[in-house]
Amino acid sequence: MDHAARRRRLASRLPELGADAFLITRLPNVRYLTGFTGSNGQVILKVDGGVFLTDGRYEQQSGHEVPDLRRVTYSAEFVPRFAEACRDLGAGRVAFESAGVTHRTYTLLAQTGIGLIPTTEEVERLRRTKDPEERAALQAAQAMADQAFGRITGKLSEGVAEREVALELDITMRGLGSEGVSFDTIVAFGENAAEPHHRPTGRPLSRGDVVKMDFGCVVNGYHSDMTRTVAFGEPDGRLREIYGVVRRAQQAGVDAVQPGVPCKEVDAATRDPIKEAGYGDRYGHGAGHGVGLEIHEAPWLRPGGDGSLSEGTVVTVEPGIYLEGLGGVRIEDMVEVTAEGGRVLARTTKDLVIL
Repeated sequence: MDHAARRRRLASRLPELGADAFLITRLPNVRYLTGFTGSNGQVILKVDGGVFLTDGRYEQQSGHEVPDLRRVTYSAEFVPRFAEACRDLGAGRVAFESAGVTHRTYTLLAQTGIGLIPTTEEVERLRRTKDPEERAALQAAQAMADQAFGRITGKLSEGVAEREVALELDITMRGLGSEGVSFDTIVAFGENAAEPHHRPTGRPLSRGDVVKMDFGCVVNGYHSDMTRTVAFGEPDGRLREIYGVVRRAQQAGVDAVQPGVPCKEVDAATRDPIKEAGYGDRYGHGAGHGVGLEIHEAPWLRPGGDGSLSEGTVVTVEPGIYLEGLGGVRIEDMVEVTAEGGRVLARTTKDLVIL
């Protein structure tokens, strides 16, 4: 990935921001701009170069992950090294990420005498449009998730607990080559599927239960995100009904994904079929979100949401209906915005599967 080109794009914003340099502290943004995968790193970026800072644990790792920037290693607080680096760079006014600096750190930075300019989502805006390598990593992560789903459904049996299935799914994803799991895996049986973000419990699987699984793999730092709801035996008639409604709503959302379409219109496309079926009050979350180096990132598909879709963006489309005491259904895909419309990355069927 061309990290230097990304840094140049960000640095081009400095004159408009009225800053000499940019301090990047949010780790997903540090990784996006440098390739660094450790847990502590900062970048001070100028139009004509920059400095990467980290602690001694990552001295060797940063040497091969960030070979094209001058590196500074510190043993305690990074603030004194930040001040030294800014003086070396001739940077008297520094833009910083307001979402990536705590109040304590801001106070310490301010005490250095360097002018601080808060910014919002400067790097995140660059990250919205994925380059070919990023899209390839997202597709690879989704392909692993598709395989994991196929394997886990064959292991569902009466009496197995939600926690057991979640653990088995995590192990399966790791066995397929995933660097980790995208988030805490959601496995929900029966009435627990009515909770959009249920935490797996010891609840055993019974005939007639729906099984909702929301999970993802990670490849080169890029996440996948998929939800499927299956039935273990013949489900309650009302659950079968809402499955059909959610299936239509999800397809309507996918069909609405086009370059230039406002994010709120994609959300509305998923919401209309659910409202028409009388379940509008049972769909309480947004239709989706961007996916990349973070599992939840811009853009946001939700009512009243700002912005529009652009070619190369990857978003989820994930409507659901949740009936307390009975169960719920959610269907979710990652969808790439292409010139021709939305391209679904998942290959797993969205038709109702009865095991």
